[in-house]
Amino acid sequence: MSEFLVDKKRTHSCNALRTSDVGKDVVLMGWVAHRRDHGGRVFIDLRDREGLTQVVFGPEIGKEAHGLASELRSEYCIGIVGKVVTRVSSGGQPNPKLASGEIEVNAEELHIFSRSETPPFLIEDDIDTREEIRLKHRYLDLRRPALQRNFLVRSKLYRAARDYFHGEGFTELETPFMVKYTPGGARNFLVPSRLNPGSFYALAESPQIFKQLFMVAGFERYFQIVRCFRDEDLRLDRQPEFTQVDVEMSFITEEDIYTTMEGLIARVWKDVLDVDLPRPFRRMSYREAMLKYGSDKPDLRFGLELADLTDVLRPLEGGGVPLFKTALEQKGIIKALRIPAKEAASLSRTEADKLEEFVKGFGARGLARARVGEGGEWTQSPLSKTVTPEARAAMNAALGAGTGDLLFFQFGSFKLVNAVLGGLRLHLGHKLGLVPEGQWRFLWVTDFPMFEQNEGGQWVAAHHPFTSPKPEHVQHLGTDNGRVEARAYDLVLNGNEIAGGSIRIHQRDVQAKVFAALGLSEDDFRAKFGFLLDAFRYGPPPHGGIAFGLDRLAMLLCNASSLRDVITFPKTQKGTDLMTDAPTGVAPEQLDELGVQLKKV
Repeated sequence: MSEFLVDKKRTHSCNALRTSDVGKDVVLMGWVAHRRDHGGRVFIDLRDREGLTQVVFGPEIGKEAHGLASELRSEYCIGIVGKVVTRVSSGGQPNPKLASGEIEVNAEELHIFSRSETPPFLIEDDIDTREEIRLKHRYLDLRRPALQRNFLVRSKLYRAARDYFHGEGFTELETPFMVKYTPGGARNFLVPSRLNPGSFYALAESPQIFKQLFMVAGFERYFQIVRCFRDEDLRLDRQPEFTQVDVEMSFITEEDIYTTMEGLIARVWKDVLDVDLPRPFRRMSYREAMLKYGSDKPDLRFGLELADLTDVLRPLEGGGVPLFKTALEQKGIIKALRIPAKEAASLSRTEADKLEEFVKGFGARGLARARVGEGGEWTQSPLSKTVTPEARAAMNAALGAGTGDLLFFQFGSFKLVNAVLGGLRLHLGHKLGLVPEGQWRFLWVTDFPMFEQNEGGQWVAAHHPFTSPKPEHVQHLGTDNGRVEARAYDLVLNGNEIAGGSIRIHQRDVQAKVFAALGLSEDDFRAKFGFLLDAFRYGPPPHGGIAFGLDRLAMLLCNASSLRDVITFPKTQKGTDLMTDAPTGVAPEQLDELGVQLKKV
């Protein structure tokens, strides 16, 4: 153990000292962020997780410390003993960029805990080092002030959530990571069982079934901050292992979920950001969200609502536009996005042309457009050659279009049209500077479809097969699945889905009807979820729940651009850990012990 640590106790962090501390004897510890030698005096910025303090070494302050200071280099870990003075009193100038910028510490003693090699990159926020290098040396990357702030925020998020739930009478319970593999849903990671050769566990993608069993067991209010696992293709907002705030409640309705979870979010925002959120949050049905914004997670910080022209053009048989007519004949939809004249003026014809390439990324074949001229005439548009005056006037009226406005059209399937125009709306909102900073626009999206059709035309559960349908829609199960709405809900913030959940089915007869609507028998589901179905034979309570993506919450609270900025040791987009070189191969002896044989590739 260092004698320095035995004899000296740290008195302050490196961001705590102010002019009110002038004259105090202090002990500081941390890392050398910067070193400057100014003609006999050595200045360093000493850094810890709280911030920076300037430390001065001089022969008249402490001769031995000054001599040792000549050896200091970036990222040396040190401790100092000294006296707080103002920078002005020692002939310097205050640094308004630092909270401790009006003072400095004259170092009388210096102890070097450990020396550092030259780091592969600067330990600063504004660096252009490739992410691969930073992830290889993640322990150094985590020293950067911005990342340290992120993880202090994340820690506050954990504490606020736990304090809130315990105060609301919830019980914190744990669920297993290694579970039975069940086909369907996200792809699972598999874990071979040495004690049961040829058998595998799956790493749980969520605690869904177990938290419902907690309700059967009578715990009534459960929460857990839990690690989950999915073997999926990765992107900026997806990792193979991630964290959820998982919640389940008995004897409740949707309103109880909304009220309780709004309380959680309000507590988090207050504790972490000192922001008071207005409640209740806005509600919007899935149908309205798709109609106006082309997305079930709309960003409400700006306008640019979409307009559905299908019913306008149907009686006009496409209004003279052959592609519109074909879309109607194929039971597709026609929608448009209007850019007001003020914003449209900043989009040149060349820039508008580039948007056609942009929307192809969403599957569009093209992007029809028109500028509205005097008297409602359309210019810069191939549509103007065939559209009838009656149809043009009707569409202008439906869109509220006026002189100088720019109109974008998309037609085809419901999914394609909304994906294209929803994506274009977000892109133009940011490009045109319409998205304000510092706003928190929360939204409950409700009344989701119970089912959706896969590429083969088969009905599948849009959420999961234990989601309850609306009571008034139970009659349509199996006969008109497209009409059935679920008691499901998502919480959306600024265009990001941050939580999702539903009221669950607790009646056996309703569950049987849902299985039948999916073309499955109870035996089919028993093979996957037999233990849950067995449990539901013993008086399950009405219950429902929700799960928050904690990583995404942290990302938004920190205003970070990637989940990797709020996960301590993240994986790359190829699912690798560059620091530890995981995943790696294993010895043949280990595979033999597990009864696993590798296929040559």
